[in-house]
Amino acid sequence: MCAARSPIVSALLKQNVVLGCITSTGRNGSGRLRHKTDFLRHLNTSTNISDTVTAETVTTHAPINQYQSIKPKSVSDFQELYEATKKKFQSKKLPVDVHPDAVFACNELDLSEVQVYGFDYDYTLACYKPVLEDLLYNLAREMLVKRFRYPDDILHLEYEPNFAVRGLHYDVEKGLLVKLDSFLQLQLGSVYRGRTKVDADEVLKLYHNRLLPIAYVEGPNNSHRHNTNSKMVQLADLFSVPEMCLLCNVIEYFERNRIDYNPEIVFHDTRTAMGSCHPIMHATVMKNTEKYIERHPKLVQYFQKLQKAGKNLFLVTNSPFSFVNCGMTYLVGANWRDYFDVVIVQARKPKFFTDESRPIRLYDEKTRSHVWDRVFKLEKGRIYYEGSVRQLQELKGWRGGSVLYFGDHPYSDLADVTLKHSWRTGAIISELAHEIKTLNDVDFKKNANWLQMLTQLIEDTQDDDSEPAQLCLRAWMEERDQLRNKTKNVFNEQFGSVFRTYHNPTYFSRRLFRFADIYTSDITNLHKFSTSHTFYPRRGVMPHEYASHFI
Repeated sequence: MCAARSPIVSALLKQNVVLGCITSTGRNGSGRLRHKTDFLRHLNTSTNISDTVTAETVTTHAPINQYQSIKPKSVSDFQELYEATKKKFQSKKLPVDVHPDAVFACNELDLSEVQVYGFDYDYTLACYKPVLEDLLYNLAREMLVKRFRYPDDILHLEYEPNFAVRGLHYDVEKGLLVKLDSFLQLQLGSVYRGRTKVDADEVLKLYHNRLLPIAYVEGPNNSHRHNTNSKMVQLADLFSVPEMCLLCNVIEYFERNRIDYNPEIVFHDTRTAMGSCHPIMHATVMKNTEKYIERHPKLVQYFQKLQKAGKNLFLVTNSPFSFVNCGMTYLVGANWRDYFDVVIVQARKPKFFTDESRPIRLYDEKTRSHVWDRVFKLEKGRIYYEGSVRQLQELKGWRGGSVLYFGDHPYSDLADVTLKHSWRTGAIISELAHEIKTLNDVDFKKNANWLQMLTQLIEDTQDDDSEPAQLCLRAWMEERDQLRNKTKNVFNEQFGSVFRTYHNPTYFSRRLFRFADIYTSDITNLHKFSTSHTFYPRRGVMPHEYASHFI
């Protein structure tokens, strides 16, 4: 059939269009097929799959449309074509599962060359439970009402944890939350004004094109950090997920109640409210650490392994010492500082990596403030405050490829140390756990692989202008659209996967792959690798190299 229960298929089945005859195996002198199975045999030899799964499969690599002499002509011919393609799909083995604890390489990384391991704290060493997002949302929502005098009704807008994903862009001019691919193309169907999806026609009317100018997204100087002159802001860390939900809830409230608003002002008010509530969040987490922080037993083992191998460890975080001390004591123990050669808090990244004029200060734990005396050396067991990466490198002699730094934010944690200081970098992307679980789902694998084969069938048939071909093509396109939405929605119903649009990598993926040498879902995933292990990137497939019906 062309597509199950499709109205188009129902119409096709009522027709009796016979424009050619396929009867038996082999060809006569005129090139016509004598057997119906000969048509299917040629179909089996025309798909771009190299591995043999059944005895009937012949691994000849040629597109279907090359067989002009056996070109399907009737509706039943195209139905046979569809069913044979479906049968071939069903005969193929599904891709093997991706290991949930795997470490993925963007660049070749030889750990034997790494002497120094650096770590961020939030969402790198300390991974938070989902309840933290609820806490941040509620605190920021309350601040919008009490501090910024937003309507009291906003206090009733509840957090929806599955609404947004990391890496989206907010258009401060148009008030839209959008998803971009690595080529700066809008993903239609994933553009929202508030909590309401904006249809494709309106999106194209607003932007005139799916492809956005680079200056519109990144600003005129095309910096890897947000430029104040750009029209869009990317929400690139996990703390921004509740922020996006609050922002969209507020805009939805204004839209439904016909309240005039300025999208840029609402964005900045929401961002300020979210940032201002962090001290309250810190105090709340410190009172009940177990409620908010995931404990990882292997973290201590990983630190011990690095120490035993003679590696140096350091911690650079934007969080205050009291908050870090509480969390690290819970995760590692009261002696957690013994594992680190240098600990720097309130570093104010990314300025820590870019501003060379900010002096590093010793932190006084009794007065809970910094000491003004100049720091001439960095001592183990002491806590330091602010400073810059230039001072860290000068005082410790840690430079270039001998340093591997882990963080969760591709920009504020990884970009500058990669581009300016030649450090090696690792990204901790906790969403990978959900993404990999979805990728390993049997139904997802089937849908994704059938989508690839159906798309190839459409591509090979689309130039046939006959009525039977066009009727079937419409049905196949309808089924393809359904499959595209299925494979998107299983990750997130509104925005799909963090890492890809329908077929391209996302803008977030592009930046991640550029600034991270390796990435994984949890820092302890590296524990199983030796300190001399080399991570090798996969050979990427370019469109012109070869075709595959597999993911």
